[in-house]
Formats: sequence, C-alpha cells, structure tokens
Amino acid sequence: MKKELEPIIGQLRGQRILVIGDMVADIYLDGRISRISREAPVLVLEQAGEKIVAGGAANVVNNIATLGGDVFAVGLLGLDHAAKGLKAALEKNGAHTGGLFCDEKRPTISKTRVIAGGRATVSQQIVRIDKESKEPMAPAFESEILQYIDGLLPDIGGVVLSDYGSGTVTPALREHLIRWCRRHDVPSLVDSRYDVRAFRGICYVKQNDAELAAAVGRELLTEEDIFEAGQELLDELQADGVLVTRGEYGMVLLEKDGAIHNIPVSDKSEVFDVSGAGDTCVATMILALAAGTEPARAAELSNIASGIAVRKLGTSTVSAAELQSALNR
Repeated sequence: MKKELEPIIGQLRGQRILVIGDMVADIYLDGRISRISREAPVLVLEQAGEKIVAGGAANVVNNIATLGGDVFAVGLLGLDHAAKGLKAALEKNGAHTGGLFCDEKRPTISKTRVIAGGRATVSQQIVRIDKESKEPMAPAFESEILQYIDGLLPDIGGVVLSDYGSGTVTPALREHLIRWCRRHDVPSLVDSRYDVRAFRGICYVKQNDAELAAAVGRELLTEEDIFEAGQELLDELQADGVLVTRGEYGMVLLEKDGAIHNIPVSDKSEVFDVSGAGDTCVATMILALAAGTEPARAAELSNIASGIAVRKLGTSTVSAAELQSALNR
C-alpha cells in the first residue's frame, strides 16, 4: 500500500494552498533555576532563551510549506513581538505572509510556556500564559482580508479553514470561501475545534474523536458510534467527506457515496507528543486533494505524516523527505 502512495509526494510540491484561521504564536521561555524568591514560595528563574514557533493555523501553514506546498497564510495578528516572531517562523519555510494583517488594538494570539530547569534537574513546564482578544474582528480588517483572498483565489488549488475558536474565521469569510470553492470545484477542508456544524457546504471535515463527540452531543464509545456520528455530520454539512482521527486507533474517512475507510496507525513505535499532529494531517490531506489524489489515498498519506509528527516533541512539522523515508521503511 505504501508503494502506491510514493508518487503522490512529488505531486504535493508547488500546490498553491490558502490557509485562513487563528494564527497562534507558541512561545517557549527557557529559565534556569536560580533560587527561591523571598517575596513568595516560588522559583526565581534566570531567562536563558526564547523560542517562537508556529501554532494553531500557523502550524498548518508551516507543515504545508515543509511538505513542498506554496502556501498563503491569512489571518489577524497584533503589532507586537509575538507577531514578528511568528511571521519570521513562517517565512523561514517559504510561506507567504502578506495576508497576515496587523491590528495594533489587539494582541497576537499567543501561548507562552515557561520552562524551568537546572544543571541537576530535568527541564519542565511550570506555567502557561495565554493571550488573545475576545473582541470580534473589526469590519475594516474583515474587508481587507476579503479583498486579499479574492485576489488570490483564481490561482489557488486548495483552501483550509483552521478554526481554533478565536474568531478569525468570521461568518462572512467562511461563507464566501465555501461558496467560491464549491463554484470552482476547489477542495476545501475545515478543522474546527468548537463550531464545526457552522461550516455547511464545506468539501471535507477533519475532527478528532473528542471533537466529533462534542459536535454531535453524545459519547462515542464504539467504532460504530464513530461511524454513525461521522455520517450524521457528513449529511448535515452536505460535505464530500469526514475524516476522524482516533489516536492509537488510526483514522476513519467517511465519504458521501457511503464508503467507509478504516485506516490503522502506520507506525506503533513510541509516541512522544500529539501536539500539532492534527495540523500535519490537515496539511497533508489538502495538498494531496489539491493534487487530484483520491480522498482515501490522501487520508492514508496524511495518516503516515501524522505518525511522523507524534514522534516529535512539541508542535512540529514534517518534511517531504521524512514522508518519503517513512514510505520506504
């Protein structure tokens, strides 16, 4: 089966993909334990380093870039240090960031993790600080984004709507993109953490099993429960396919023609971190669909890519060379 997927990897290169969504700066502050504070029973850390990596929709962008796609990031940032670091992280891999608009009245969505360690201790996360605006997007920025994407769409081969619940994918942007993709037969894919049922008419849906359970409002205890809930979502959204990721149980793809594809995990070696594996799945799936790959084969390839991602620490990317190597094993 893996040999059949090899030709697809070369077809991913150069596919032009638009990703709109909640761009997150994952900030890691590395501190060395100095002493206990005299002000409170807490550690005093001496900052030893800072790293800003792409999270949320930005991690989808980065994965598309490292897999060889020509990717355009669209979203809203603040005018701050996090925005500068996030754009640099994306541009380093060749992503286009002209669609990342800066609103000085709101912060860049960020998750700052403070990591503490010492010469004789294991480094570990001691606190996470999240920052984002709860205010809706200003109409002026929504108009700018609409104008920007309208200029791109005629040359785009696939669209991802990556909705982490922070309000970047507004109803107007959502409806506009779904209509355009349907009208022009361009594959679209949504990964929505909290509001997937709002994306009626989307081509493909990606959910993990917990998100799917929340979407249908009930526990999914068996494989049959997963199939039934996936079919329910497929019918309600009038989608072409629903891809459900199931952790150690692999994935299942349900298609509108009634086909159900059960895809087992590709590699059962040690899992280090599941952070961002869903983003890798989304990136691989949309690239393969844009290249004209059958949905079931696209899902199989995304399953293998996700298997590489979970063996890396933190939000991470997968390269085309790594994917090729995994297929050769």
